[in-house]
Amino acid sequence: MSQSQLIVAPAAVPDDEGSLLSITPESAGWSHVGFQVIQLAEGQTFHRETGELEVCLVLLSGKANVRTEKQEWLEIGQRMNVFEGIPPFSVYVPNDDSYEVQALTKLELAICSAPGRGNHLARLITPEQVGVEKRGYGNIERQIHNILPEQEPADSLLVVEVFTPNGHWSSYPPHKHDQDDLPNESLLEETYYFRIQPENGFAIQRVYSDDCSIDETLVVKDGQAVLVHKGYHPVSAPPGYDCYYLNVMAGPVRTWKFHNDPDHEWIMTKPSK
Repeated sequence: MSQSQLIVAPAAVPDDEGSLLSITPESAGWSHVGFQVIQLAEGQTFHRETGELEVCLVLLSGKANVRTEKQEWLEIGQRMNVFEGIPPFSVYVPNDDSYEVQALTKLELAICSAPGRGNHLARLITPEQVGVEKRGYGNIERQIHNILPEQEPADSLLVVEVFTPNGHWSSYPPHKHDQDDLPNESLLEETYYFRIQPENGFAIQRVYSDDCSIDETLVVKDGQAVLVHKGYHPVSAPPGYDCYYLNVMAGPVRTWKFHNDPDHEWIMTKPSK
């Protein structure tokens, strides 16, 4: 069976600059979100100009030195595996800047990008600055790390990571954000980057629209990404397999206003005992 065009698989090994997985607006068929996963060995360095893009560098695992044109942050990073469940170190870099990442250990780095307008300075986002919350109840409870929410300065990017325990659901009840209809709903492209523990497991994600012009149920493996152009997009972590994903969103307006599937919105209300 052929793989869905909504799934982006990683390379078997990193290329010469360390890239494992790359999504551009051109490859995704949209206008705003870019996403890349870089894997560096200890001592290896990665350098890039931001050009017209603002960037959020998320240290998924490992430690690094990070430098921009005017600033540097040395020996940042603390978790060595995303499933440690603690917030990451991240660095925001505006457009018309550059950055260099030097790996101090084996490093997995996510590069989240979207159009920038030069309104903000480069800055470090420490774990203490990441908003941590439990969302949902029962088997729809999950842990959220708000790395770059709309309350924090950026031009386009919204970045969040989600930990879904095995046997639980997340991005649930099903919601969407594919209409430019503020204040009711915002138009946001979105990527999901998945890690699964144990890594031989999988997650399930359904992507579907009201008119059924899209309705796909995806089996997503460790290290794969999913493109959400439109529609509802709930995630299930099967028993035995914990699920992590990093979300990157961007669109014409930097705000997250979602619309729940009316058939399932009742699940938002926690039942009384």
